[in-house]
Amino acid sequence: MGIYSKPVVFAVLSALVILIGTIVTVFIPLFMPSTQPVSPLIKPYTAIELEGRDLYIREGCNNCHTQTVRPLRTEVLRYGEYSKPEEFAYDRPFLWGSRRTGPDLNRIGGKYPDSWHYRHMQSPQGMFEKSNMPPYGWLAENPLDTRYSIKKISVLGYGYSAAEVEQQIADYKAKVTAASYDSKETRDQVTPEKLRNDLTEMDAMIAYLQKLGRDVKNLEAKK
Repeated sequence: MGIYSKPVVFAVLSALVILIGTIVTVFIPLFMPSTQPVSPLIKPYTAIELEGRDLYIREGCNNCHTQTVRPLRTEVLRYGEYSKPEEFAYDRPFLWGSRRTGPDLNRIGGKYPDSWHYRHMQSPQGMFEKSNMPPYGWLAENPLDTRYSIKKISVLGYGYSAAEVEQQIADYKAKVTAASYDSKETRDQVTPEKLRNDLTEMDAMIAYLQKLGRDVKNLEAKK
């Protein structure tokens, strides 16, 4: 009769075998380098890009926009090169999504100039008459809060020092407030005069959008 006549022992041993199998096939691979590909061409988000990503999550943008291009001919033709595992190495949490109320944004970085994004955020219907995206022009009326940027970078382990984070913030502020900024005219149109010399939430959101897929273009160019 053996073990089959002892239901309690059989249940315990069965559970133990399943547990061991789960650990071996699921949890151990999670910590193996082969399941966490990292490319030197994929750079961690800068402080401003990370703040923009947090705003993107806060506003629920990922509810309508996916960030993963599947390896299907129709998707590659529409959105660009299909998504690679290594490009999500610094995404915590990932924002792949499952709905496309709006277009996929995983290759939006560099597709349009900053000025296009300022106009689009201000009035989506001004760019696309039938767009159902709500306007986000009010983001330009909110100063960007960077008080916790250093802490966020540290917790996420991006490897930037406090001085580097502060420099990233200063450099991006200098970029978008400079008279030579190529999108200055459009930025000034959507940004209140009192905030034109400071960083706004819209600046950070656009910095994040311009990051999406940008490194992958470099990755593909190296092949």
